[in-house]
Amino acid sequence: MLTPGKKPKLSFKIDALVDGKPVNGPFAKLIEGPTVVSVYMRNNTSACDKQTADLAKHEKALGKQGFTIIGVSRDTCASHAKYATKHGFKYTLVADPEDQFSQAMDAIVEKSMYGKKYLGPLRAAYLFDGDGKLLAVIPKVEAAEHGSQVLAAIAALK
Repeated sequence: MLTPGKKPKLSFKIDALVDGKPVNGPFAKLIEGPTVVSVYMRNNTSACDKQTADLAKHEKALGKQGFTIIGVSRDTCASHAKYATKHGFKYTLVADPEDQFSQAMDAIVEKSMYGKKYLGPLRAAYLFDGDGKLLAVIPKVEAAEHGSQVLAAIAALK
């Protein structure tokens, strides 16, 4: 996993739901100021729903700290559009079926489900400055407390 102070290569192309509209372009263009990038596996799954909902609950407090939110999962933009509408999410959701963001962060890990091992993105959060430099990493997201975790990481930067 990349350490704070590094500027990862985020020039890969993605599809995203920004302000309710699908957009395509380099991931780096989404980071226009201090940004929290939260990685989760799939929409409409228990822990991921808790993670994304807790971020949404803290969106105003994060905004007061100057941070915007980007959620990244393997889902499509069409799935993200339904998901955002269902839950009332306003923040950007990125479709990353090939785990490009997690690869750029060197955060692909071995996972296990029903005894089967596979590689996948680490459930983590990354704080960036407006130039794309990594400020902090939350390597183990606690789904139901994710917004508080992010606020604590921001407070630790000051």
